[in-house]
Amino acid sequence: MIAILKRGTTPAQTQHLVDWLKQMNLDVHISQGTEVTVLGLIGDTSRVDMDLLKSLEMVETVKRVSEPFKQANRKFHPQDTVIEAGGVKIGGGYFAMIAGPCSVESEEQIIEVAQAVKASGADILRGGAFKPRTSPYAFQGMKGEGIRLLLEAKKATGMPIVTEIMNISTLDLFADVDIIQVGARNMQNFDLLKELGKTKKPILLKRGLANTIQELLMSAEYIMSEGNDQVILCERGIRTFETATRNTLDLSAVTVLHKLSHLPVVVDPSHATGKADLVAPMACAAAACEADAIMVEVHNNPACALCDGAQSLTPPQFDELNRKVRRVREAIV
Repeated sequence: MIAILKRGTTPAQTQHLVDWLKQMNLDVHISQGTEVTVLGLIGDTSRVDMDLLKSLEMVETVKRVSEPFKQANRKFHPQDTVIEAGGVKIGGGYFAMIAGPCSVESEEQIIEVAQAVKASGADILRGGAFKPRTSPYAFQGMKGEGIRLLLEAKKATGMPIVTEIMNISTLDLFADVDIIQVGARNMQNFDLLKELGKTKKPILLKRGLANTIQELLMSAEYIMSEGNDQVILCERGIRTFETATRNTLDLSAVTVLHKLSHLPVVVDPSHATGKADLVAPMACAAAACEADAIMVEVHNNPACALCDGAQSLTPPQFDELNRKVRRVREAIV
């Protein structure tokens, strides 16, 4: 349920109403806009007398929210959420390019790639330290050492970093990581999501390869229900009957998510297509449909990469892609 307050309602009046609603064992989410204030009521709203609430002088209107996701819902929070990580903003008109290797392989490799993508205009460095792989015999990542090397690259370039967590037992290793990524395979690992909800770090939540948009938003709700509203949604392709690409990139999800939710939306064309020559056109398409950020894989020697070399761009290719994406952004904004 949401209650929209009339223009001119004072902070004291708003707080008095919030205190009254909390006496009914409801959580109240306050969204303060430039024009109106929206109160989102979370919990058993059946005990709220809608007619009584509507009759209050300060209340403009009261509506029930039918969608199961509440805090991620744009009805609860009409303004776009802007998330800041290491001085970089995403959402609400702020756009970011996220780039780096699929896996951290050595200090020389990660720092070389970090310096190259920063020189080309990347805002955030990505890199895998823990790698969930389909085969148990494939490279599983450098784990804690990989995070240490990412932090060295951050120190060398000043770029904030994003890397994936696989198990809550390793959370302490992420203390200095700017954005924690939840991969597609863990999108519905609800115990992990709830623990991340108790942190105050931005969480980049990837859509599962066979999950609906509503299921993605419900996973975001798990994080937000624990108190962490710093969630970034990521479309990385879904599994369909098509085999020409690694996954099928659902760019319509960007527009749908922006309509349903106030959270920023990132597109990952590398994992979606699985082919380096498809990454640039899909990145430009993602920019055209107003994604808030684009995340691509970049490796200094893709042919020798320990993970996903086929979908990784070289630094010169990323430089060209970044220029194209920025031109698309300029054309539509």
